[in-house]
Order: sequence, then C-alpha cells, then structure tokens
Amino acid sequence: MNLDVVRNAKRNLIFGVISRVIAVSCPFITKTVIQYTLGEHYLGLGSLFSAILSVLSMAELGFSSAIVYSMYKPVAEGRTDIVNSLLNFYRKVYACVGMAVLAVGLGILPFLPRFIKGAYPTDISLTVLYIIYLGNAVISYFMFAYMSSLIVVYQRDDVNSRTNVLVTLLLTVTQIIILTKFRNYLLFSLMMPVFTVLNNIRIAYIVRKMFPQYHCEGKIPETILADMKKQIAGTVVQRICAVARNSFDSICTSAFIGLTMTAKYNNYYSIIAALTSFMQIFQSSITGGIGNHAVIKSEDENYQELKELDFVYMWISGWCTICLFCLTQPFMRLWMGDRMMLSDAALMLFCIYFYVLKIGDMRSIYTNARGLWWQHRWRSIFEAVGNITLNFLLTKYFGIYGIISATIITLLLINTIWGGRIVFRHYFGLKHIGDYFKYQAGYAAVTAVLCFVTWNICEMLPVKAGVFVLPARGIICVIVPNLFYILIYRRLSYFHKLKEVLLRK
Repeated sequence: MNLDVVRNAKRNLIFGVISRVIAVSCPFITKTVIQYTLGEHYLGLGSLFSAILSVLSMAELGFSSAIVYSMYKPVAEGRTDIVNSLLNFYRKVYACVGMAVLAVGLGILPFLPRFIKGAYPTDISLTVLYIIYLGNAVISYFMFAYMSSLIVVYQRDDVNSRTNVLVTLLLTVTQIIILTKFRNYLLFSLMMPVFTVLNNIRIAYIVRKMFPQYHCEGKIPETILADMKKQIAGTVVQRICAVARNSFDSICTSAFIGLTMTAKYNNYYSIIAALTSFMQIFQSSITGGIGNHAVIKSEDENYQELKELDFVYMWISGWCTICLFCLTQPFMRLWMGDRMMLSDAALMLFCIYFYVLKIGDMRSIYTNARGLWWQHRWRSIFEAVGNITLNFLLTKYFGIYGIISATIITLLLINTIWGGRIVFRHYFGLKHIGDYFKYQAGYAAVTAVLCFVTWNICEMLPVKAGVFVLPARGIICVIVPNLFYILIYRRLSYFHKLKEVLLRK
C-alpha cells in the first residue's frame, strides 16, 4: 500500500499548526482566568499535580512508539491479521499500564502534603482534586487510546489535530464559564476527564469509520515481539530522562519553595514550552529527509548537512532566545502583574536553559535516524539522576535559581557534550567533533552579544510599562538581531545557500 506522502504532509502541517496555536493559546487564557479569579496557589496546585502524573506516565515506557514502529511494515504489505494482533496486544498493554499508574498514583495520596511547602488552598480537598487529575491521566489507557496508532501509521495526524482543536476550544470555554460564574476549582478540574472521554470516543469513532478492516484480535508473532523489546529498551531511558528534566523541577519547586513559586516557575516555563512546540514543526518537517539521507549518503556528507541545518536552526534558536530575554518581563507584567514576576536573573537563566536545550535538537534527529538509542542509555540515565540530585542540592541553597541552574548544568555537560560525543563516535566520526563544538560555541557567543545589544536598545525606550512597550520591543527584536546576524554571517557559504533556498521558494 502506498501513501500519498506529500498530500498527507501538507494536510498534517496545516492542521498541525492550527492545533499548536490552539494548544498554546488556551492554557494561557485559562491560567489568566485562574490567576484573577482564584489566585496563584491554584495555579501552583495544577502545575504540581500535572508534574507528579507526568512522572507516573513513565510506566508507558515507550510501548506506543515501539508498537507504531512495528505496524508500518504489515500495513504496507496489507497484513491485516498482523495489524489486528498488534492492536490487541496494544490494548492489553495499555490496560496493564493504566492499572499500574492508578495503583501507584493512589499510593502517593498519603504523601501529598509533603510535596507542598507552605500554604495551600484549604477550601478544597487536596485528595479529591488529586483523584480528578489522576482519573484524567488514566482514562485514556482504558478508552481506545491504542486506536490512535492507526492514525499515525497512515500519516493522518490531521484527524488528531482537528479533534484536539475542537475539544480544546470547548474545554477552555466551559472551564472559563465555571471559573467566572462559580469560582469552583474542583468543578473546573472535573471538566478535564469529562472532555478526555469525549475526545477518546470521537477519535475511536473516526478511526473505526476510516479503517473498518481492523479489530483487536489474534496473537502477536514472536519475531515481532522480540523486535519490539529491542525498540522499547532503546527508548525507555530517554523517556525517563525527559520526564526527570521537565517534571521534577516543578515537584522540587513546590516541595522546597512553595506553590506560589511553582506557579511563577511554570508561567515562565510555559513560554519556553510554547516556543519549543512551534520549533518542533521545523524538526518534524525535515525528519523524514534526514532519515533517508542517513541511509543513502556518507557520514561526511551527512555531517555537512548537519552543519547547514544547525546554521539555520541556531539562528532561529538564537533569535528566539533574544526575544525571550527582551519580551518576557513586559509580557508577564501585562499578563500576570508584578507580583507574579521572577527576577531578571531568573529570566536570564531561563534563556540559557532554552538555548542549551536547542543546541542538540538537530543532532538528536540523527540519533533517531541511525537508531542510536541504546548507545545513549547511560547518558540518559546519568542526565536524569544528575538533574534530580542537583535539584535537591542547589534548591536548598539557591532557591529557584538552583532549580534552573541544575537543569542547565546537566543539559550542557551530559546532554550536549556527552551526547554529542556519542553521536560522533558511532556515526559522524570523532574527527569532526572538535569542529562541531567550535561552531556551536561561535553561534552561542554571537547570540549572547546580540542579546546584550538588543536588550540595551530596548531599555532605551522612554516607556518602561504599559500596553505599547511590548509591540515596541517586539519591533526592535525583529529588526536589530536579524540585521546583525546577516552582517555577521553574510560571508558564510551556509548563508548564501539559505538565501538561495528562500528566494527560490
């Protein structure tokens, strides 16, 4: 069976961008309403419980990725019986995972107060609220989540995107009405599992209508099962690493500093997450091409392609970092008010965090293309353990600065340096590694200088607050750094190639 890859890609891109815009905008709107109707403690509670349940989601351990990967061949060959057995296996696995998450989640209940330092809302039951969040996390495991694998295999992500847009909009409107009319956070939270159920039912209905030939039946062949075990073993440690990096920060902030600081931290982190989600569109659009080139081209040719991609990507990442540093504080002042703002020093650490996180994005695509997950197992484990350990050590003495610094240190030393060495040792060749770190250091230095220059120009504006300061700074951030980037990079061959591509397209 042949898929219309180009047509599907265009359709997925259109609805994917729309879905991302909605997925990013709605939480900002909801957080704003919570802040001005209930207060920051409720924002902190939501962030804490979401972080705890993200840690529990590690029980999934990459089963979904492995099963989807195993479906590509039988779908292409028209082996309906194999696909049916995979779906049947997927459903059973998810039922077991759901039970495990539910059991561990309920086991945490007696220890909930220990995750919160200082005051928390007393007009609601922490137990009831946590059970609502836990219910929202486990519902999908029991309600048709396995069926979404067919959407991925058939390259119909637009189905998910359209459903998510509809459900997210309805959920947001419903929650805002509840907050403004009743100011009831429990009822507000209860809407999450309600709409999760509706979302799963709708996707299941669409999938069954699109692919009526598939049912959950049969036993998975032993050869496919053995291959899946290898895939799971390779992805599990990276999943643990990602969860440890993103979720334990919020948990440690709540446990050592309090819910108010947790709310502040997550407000700033949500901006980074929003930027990252849009940059993933760029990554997704080139992943297939890189996977193809990794097979048909030599290591040296692919390294040159990595340098070209890194040039474009680090330009975008650097510009986003500059915008973060210059625009976040006035945005936060307008959005949440002075009381919910972090210091400029904390913002600077967030910007470094974002930039260091982006350094390895292009390189990680080659990790996936060459299947180097197993080679990264110790790197991922040490990054997770290192981040958690530094969180405990640094937060005690430096507060929120310690939380962010712990992530920066582990990202830079373990993810960037160690992770880079693994990819070059097993694919590109160690002869290129010095050049790789040299040009990355050069891009970082240029971005740091332009960040300082742009910020000082923004500070020269006569107006320091109000609704006009954000668009004024925005204009400066669009013009100044990109103009300097052009002047600095104009002699590079990568710049001329980028210019040719842009003019041609």
